[in-house]
Amino acid sequence: MKIKTALTKLILPVVVSLLITTAIAAQNQTVDQDSNTVEENSPPNNIQELQEAIAELIKKNDLPAVGIAMIDETGPVWVGALGKANLENNITADEDSMFRIGSISKMFVALSVLKLVEEGKLDLMDKVAELVPEIEFENKWHETSPVRVVHLLEHTTGWDDIHLPEYAHNDPTPATLKQALDFHPHSRVSRWEPGTRSSYCNSGPPVAAYIVAKITGTGFEEYVKANFFDPIGMSTATYFLNDDVISKGVTLYNNGNEPQDYWHISMRPSGSINASSLDMSKFLQFFINRGLVESEQLVSISSLKRMERAESTNAAKIGLQVGYGLNNYSSVHKSWVYQGHNGGVNGGLAELAYIPGVNVGHVIMVNSGDYGTFKKISKLVSDYETRNLTTPDIQPNVQITDAHKKIEGLYFPINSRQQANYFIERIANIEVLSFEDNHLVRKPLLGGKPTKYYPESPILYKSFKTGLVSLTLAEDPIAGAVVHATNRVLQPINPLVAYGQLVVAVIWFISIVSSILYVLVWGIRKLNKKIPSGATISIRLWPLLSAISIISFVVLFSLGASSPFESFGVPSLYSVGIFIATIAFAVFSILGFYTTIKERATQMNRVNYWYCAISSSTHFLVTIYLFYFGVIGLMTWA
Repeated sequence: MKIKTALTKLILPVVVSLLITTAIAAQNQTVDQDSNTVEENSPPNNIQELQEAIAELIKKNDLPAVGIAMIDETGPVWVGALGKANLENNITADEDSMFRIGSISKMFVALSVLKLVEEGKLDLMDKVAELVPEIEFENKWHETSPVRVVHLLEHTTGWDDIHLPEYAHNDPTPATLKQALDFHPHSRVSRWEPGTRSSYCNSGPPVAAYIVAKITGTGFEEYVKANFFDPIGMSTATYFLNDDVISKGVTLYNNGNEPQDYWHISMRPSGSINASSLDMSKFLQFFINRGLVESEQLVSISSLKRMERAESTNAAKIGLQVGYGLNNYSSVHKSWVYQGHNGGVNGGLAELAYIPGVNVGHVIMVNSGDYGTFKKISKLVSDYETRNLTTPDIQPNVQITDAHKKIEGLYFPINSRQQANYFIERIANIEVLSFEDNHLVRKPLLGGKPTKYYPESPILYKSFKTGLVSLTLAEDPIAGAVVHATNRVLQPINPLVAYGQLVVAVIWFISIVSSILYVLVWGIRKLNKKIPSGATISIRLWPLLSAISIISFVVLFSLGASSPFESFGVPSLYSVGIFIATIAFAVFSILGFYTTIKERATQMNRVNYWYCAISSSTHFLVTIYLFYFGVIGLMTWA
């Protein structure tokens, strides 16, 4: 099932304009990477060809620098950097240049927890409320489904991702971990039973890190340095802006190579580490060698295997084989499954990925927010690493029955990373599941790359690319029967509701655009005194003002998006303007709807009346929807 291109083009501008937290999209986020589309470009044949291809990308796309660490079964293959660490001073990047690795930092939280588990000082099933009662969070299911340590690391607490004020918090002192967790605890509210759905959340790992610090009696950063940085040989890696970072740190760039100030991330365990290519090559080697550093086993192989495996969700318990483990998640390149993590800060992107058992992996770091070029580099590196691997022979062998076909239908996601986005995701991210020939196809309703699966059973479906169970039917205690597709949780939706929402979105978009165009007609006629004052003007005015309010919202969002934390994380011209614009939209839409009812018998051009009535009614309907999801009176800084 597919929506026509014209319909998509009408809806998508509305979708894009209303994504109020897209400004933090540079933050690391795990995604379903099981697309079946494979590009057939020939991979580089040797390191020199790979370096030349990456250098060409850097030059072509004006990327400042890239730091690289590549490992295979023989050891380091390439550890170094290309490009400029600082454009203004023409400083060349090298293997000692320090990049921000963003959410790759979370891996050290999981490793620290696993080390304490091995020592018998902690258990993944321990209740967080009992370990750290001083840390504030809410869970209305606490008696039957408490938040446990494992949920903090697998992102199954049900908490919202940290809010803009937490992202904007930038204390150079810096703040202690307890101060950071106390600063804005309102995001830590379980939206569903812990352990039932995965949803990426940057405050879970810091709570786990606080537990580590409390149990060990030392600061978390000091614990990581003593137990991982130093033994591994990551001699300059640090969570803080220190002398090494000042002298060796790359300058981060965003928005067309605009230099970014240093971000003192309050939730340091989630994303604050600075590290060089040389540092990261040793960390990557740690995973390739399965926790063995020289003659010391820092953590056991079984702990690493547990780190790479998701277990806490309902889907994982019944057989889902891919997803987010303990701050370590699976991703797919062609037919090969990598483990690792990626990361992002304003002006910096990073990726650590390795294939267990094959003994290859890489770390890529750039001092730019250019995600497109970053992914092209990642593809080049992954193509090179897997060029000699044998493609697995995956043969579907299950016949489709009526039991399988029960999964067919329309679905919408119910595990938003940021609850503020849910009102638009449930419309824009509807997916279709249907059988074609002997396989299940999952594809976005509004168009996009399909993903194919073949059935292992009526509830378990394996990826066409990897042969691993990547989609399952499961029972959710709130939503009932749902589909887990890697990290996404999908709930069935009635086709009338799904398509009805899209029709309203299209009508609303047309109303906004046409209201601006229509005023050019009736405004001139009013100036020429060809339209009387009173009802004939007011019925035209309210939908126009509603449209202007929404356009003002879009303009404010667009202007402030270049500096999202300063613009939206605190009261500012942009954030307060957005608050006023959403209130104004609601007021004008209510007045417009009231006027269409009140003046329905008034003598006026009936085409004009019905056009304005439809516009005002659509605005009013959208107001009710936005109010229900908390968008009216939106305070991004709260």
